[in-house]
Amino acid sequence: MNTLEQITIGEFVADDFRTAAVFSKYGIDFCCKGNRTLEEVCEKKGLDPADIQEELNAVLESKSDNNIDFKSWPTDLLIDYIEKTHHRYVEEKSTALLFYLDKLCKVHGERHPELFEIALHFKICAGELAQHMKKEELILFPFVKKMYYALRDNTSIEQPHFGTVDNPIAMMQEEHENEGERFLKIAQLTNDYHPPADACETYKVTFAMLKEFEQDLHKHIHLENNIVFPKAKAMEAKFNIS
Repeated sequence: MNTLEQITIGEFVADDFRTAAVFSKYGIDFCCKGNRTLEEVCEKKGLDPADIQEELNAVLESKSDNNIDFKSWPTDLLIDYIEKTHHRYVEEKSTALLFYLDKLCKVHGERHPELFEIALHFKICAGELAQHMKKEELILFPFVKKMYYALRDNTSIEQPHFGTVDNPIAMMQEEHENEGERFLKIAQLTNDYHPPADACETYKVTFAMLKEFEQDLHKHIHLENNIVFPKAKAMEAKFNIS
């Protein structure tokens, strides 16, 4: 059995999503950069892996009825869940946040010019995510489901127009990383989502919504990068596709 230091961050969270809270506490990216080992991350950040390992052990050894084992879900069900839960969340919350951010810029922008930069970053993020999700829903996810059903029913599939599934997955992962970086900037500009002393209720609600949006995005990206995409690559390996 591998030591905890050698398991990738993504594998930890894929096996038990409760470990995400430990990584978030130390500012460790478990979604966009989940392919790094705990040892690598600790060395780069100057952290003691023994301290984190102790906290991870406590989480892994504790029992919880609320932890959903997404890794065990059938691939088609997991994709449906991502689309109906996370994609729909992005669509609904983006509209509301764009409205609130525009309002904040008009009312508070003179005293807090950083709001204009926050609003611009989120506007770009919302537009990029909308295109990104459509590519998943229309191109990548249907093919992954097709592979899943073919393996289940013992039938064959035709080679997709994009060649190998590695190609769209690489594009999706790059776009995930771009949005992760963009939200790092938003977090910095919002003082980690802490509104200023003169903030009105709309200001506070908007920052709380931005924080929730980032948290949902992390889980959304984690489910794809660390569970769906590895499953897709493993399924494709059973077909004669290259």
